[in-house]
Amino acid sequence: MRHFATDTMTRRAMIGGMLSAGLLIALGTPARAASAMQAESLVDRLVGDINGVISTGASEQQMIAQFDRIFRSYGDMSYIAAYVMGVEARRASAAQKKAFTQAFSSYISRKYGKQFRKFVGGRIDVQGTKAVKNAYQVSTLAYLRGQSPFDVTFFVGEKSGKFFNMYVEGVNMLLTERTEIGSMLDRRGGNIDAMIADLRAAG
Repeated sequence: MRHFATDTMTRRAMIGGMLSAGLLIALGTPARAASAMQAESLVDRLVGDINGVISTGASEQQMIAQFDRIFRSYGDMSYIAAYVMGVEARRASAAQKKAFTQAFSSYISRKYGKQFRKFVGGRIDVQGTKAVKNAYQVSTLAYLRGQSPFDVTFFVGEKSGKFFNMYVEGVNMLLTERTEIGSMLDRRGGNIDAMIADLRAAG
């Protein structure tokens, strides 16, 4: 019998890495998502590129290194890091915020990058796009080999043209990571520097 909860968590982690990379994979100058059509085109291109990376047969370490470069280039990391840090960002110094952003980017790269080898044979099909507040919501269906397709929603900033969040089967990536960072900080009694040190070693 399949253990549904475990299988769901595993594939969320897998597709999370795949989609994070997929949205950030193209190198060069990020396209600005000035319209719904451009946002959808951006996601469509990036989804195609991730399939190419998966098929290269690169080592896990090489993929993680690439993911790290891509995330820093294409993710709206200042926004993502500030969000997941939560209210603690208000008391953090500029140096701590910078260190946290760098450590968090590398942490995400390691966390999801280790799942890359399991993505072979998967694909993501773009279904449509709509404007939501100051962003574009791009709906897709994700297919992993041997599993039923499931919904994944990408969010691309209207002004930044960069990836800042995604939902996998309704699970909010930003909220998930914010909870994880909050737990790490709690374990350190609110010590931001100690949490950053732990983050550098995690994943």
